[in-house]
Amino acid sequence: MRFCLIAICCLTLMTSRALFAAEPLDLKAELSRPIITPQTSLEETQVYLERRIPKLPEVKTTKDWDALAAKWRQEVLDKVVFRGEAAKWRDHPLGIEYVGEPMRGPGYVVKKLRYECLPGMWIPALLYLPEKLVDRQVRKRGDEVPVVLNVNGHDGKGKAADYKQIRCINLVKRGMIVLNTEWFGMGQLKQDGFSHVKMNQLDLCGSSGIAPFYLAMSKGIDLLLTLPNADPYRVAVSGLSGGGWQTIFISGLDPRVTLANPVAGYSSYLTRARYGSDLGDSEQTPCDLGKYVDYIHLTAMRAPRATLLTFNAHDNCCFAAGHALPPLLASCRPVYALFGETDRLVSHVNHVPGDHNFGQDNREAFYRAVGAFFYNGSKDFDAKEIVGEKDEIKTLDELLVTVPENNATFTSLAKSLAATLPHPDEAPADKSAKQEWQAQRRKRLAQIVAAKDYDVEAEPVVAADSPSANAATQIQRFRLRLSNTWTVPVVELTRGESKGTTVVVADAGRAAVVDDIEKLLAGGQRVLAVDLLFFGESKYASRDWLWGLMLDTVGDRPLGVQASQLVAIARHAHDTDRAGRTVTLHSVGPRASLITLVAAALEPQAVGDVIQRDAMVSLKQFVIEQNRGVSEAAELFCFGLLEHFDVPQLQALVAPRRVESK
Repeated sequence: MRFCLIAICCLTLMTSRALFAAEPLDLKAELSRPIITPQTSLEETQVYLERRIPKLPEVKTTKDWDALAAKWRQEVLDKVVFRGEAAKWRDHPLGIEYVGEPMRGPGYVVKKLRYECLPGMWIPALLYLPEKLVDRQVRKRGDEVPVVLNVNGHDGKGKAADYKQIRCINLVKRGMIVLNTEWFGMGQLKQDGFSHVKMNQLDLCGSSGIAPFYLAMSKGIDLLLTLPNADPYRVAVSGLSGGGWQTIFISGLDPRVTLANPVAGYSSYLTRARYGSDLGDSEQTPCDLGKYVDYIHLTAMRAPRATLLTFNAHDNCCFAAGHALPPLLASCRPVYALFGETDRLVSHVNHVPGDHNFGQDNREAFYRAVGAFFYNGSKDFDAKEIVGEKDEIKTLDELLVTVPENNATFTSLAKSLAATLPHPDEAPADKSAKQEWQAQRRKRLAQIVAAKDYDVEAEPVVAADSPSANAATQIQRFRLRLSNTWTVPVVELTRGESKGTTVVVADAGRAAVVDDIEKLLAGGQRVLAVDLLFFGESKYASRDWLWGLMLDTVGDRPLGVQASQLVAIARHAHDTDRAGRTVTLHSVGPRASLITLVAAALEPQAVGDVIQRDAMVSLKQFVIEQNRGVSEAAELFCFGLLEHFDVPQLQALVAPRRVESK
């Protein structure tokens, strides 16, 4: 009897073990288990950026400073603003067309006009003239008056915003000439083709997307200085938010601006690396600007010209005074001190209402600066705001300035450029010549995407609450440290003796492609499921595309970071393959398909075939023809990539290895 009980117990135990062993693996759950923290990728990006953002050097003399400032201006204009087709726009003659009948106010006239900032792109604007200067056709010595370019930010009312009209009216009533320009994507230019996230389509085509922004401002100053009685020594620019960014950008780069008043419009890139509220969109973070200068540099480059930095104490948008202003003043005051002009760098902090505004308190601070720097502090200059008549503030419709129906936009320019891209460069038929052609093209691709060679250190991760294997599938998790810079989470799965290694990347992250991984395991593949930067577990909680722009501005490319990560992982997988076999790259989704193609094109030794599901057929078609913005995927807008490479050209670099789309 006792023997029977023991036998029954043993049988029960064996049965339970068999049932446990046969229990199917919850692959999705296993792929979903965290390997890195939710903050890992963001923190590594912040540290990486802080190491790359240029710092303001210590300079001993004004001569040395002037030489440095001139060098930075030249670099930014030549290597950031006027690249590619944009270089041809630089000297395009200014076109000015007045539209409709002038409007009159007490002591001034408002003329409607449009001006051509680059071929075929017209900017609507309003010119405020003191009544006594309206009919003046000839410049009279001694009658010169200050001119002011008033730019606006992200306000749907654009040039019709009441606080902007009030500023224009107050300045013209004080005898100045004022130009109120419309901004891309705002007011009557509020259309999809001028959406700021679409300017990066120009970058993809190898022509600077920031150029139209710069030219809209520089041509506005050109316009003002063509007017009779415009004083070239008294030129001011002011604006709120995106207008504040415009103000510092043009005022740092164009020495003609003698007074700048950016309002709640920017902070140092170093500040932005730690304050996500300050991450600026496409124009504020243009490709490669941060290779040469930070916004601290642009501010210091104003010296010794007058600059009023205005910020708001409790800004509910961005660039709050408490964190944005102190680094600017601390860095730039010593430069002004070199010139003995510390009183020409001033600041103002608005406390009431203290939110994101260019209200009366901030406007009066600007008027005081105008009085101090343009009128030598004359006691006759009253900085108190002039309260106008109600009908002086016009509606958007009343201020409408017609522009041509075929007015050029970011998207129309990009389509025109893309029509002839990529530049033809066919592979030669001769095998030896083709290999040399591939090698040269591979070098060019590496330069365009700013590819890096990362070494790999694998750190095994043990999940305490999960078995590392069941009877069929072995699971290992790793944190791959790439050159002590990036941490990439990897799940390695095997089922029996592997016939090869496949690295899987997916737009939706590794946990979303269970079926693909299951099929690969069933086919005998050792699978490495990875989440590259911006994907799956390596995706930031929010605003990842803005961090992508930050990588772009310091001279890197999100596409290059991702492809380089994948190359490093493929090399590591190749080195750890017992048979030394090449690694197959398996992508799911259009974004992942581009990354895997670039990685395979860059790495002909470790990477073998490329298998793609839901792949991008053409970068031109996917981005330009479907009119996508950089906010959808930062890596797709790699500067100049489409000039030389679309999907077929990348596939030609992978050949004779197989590229298969499913």
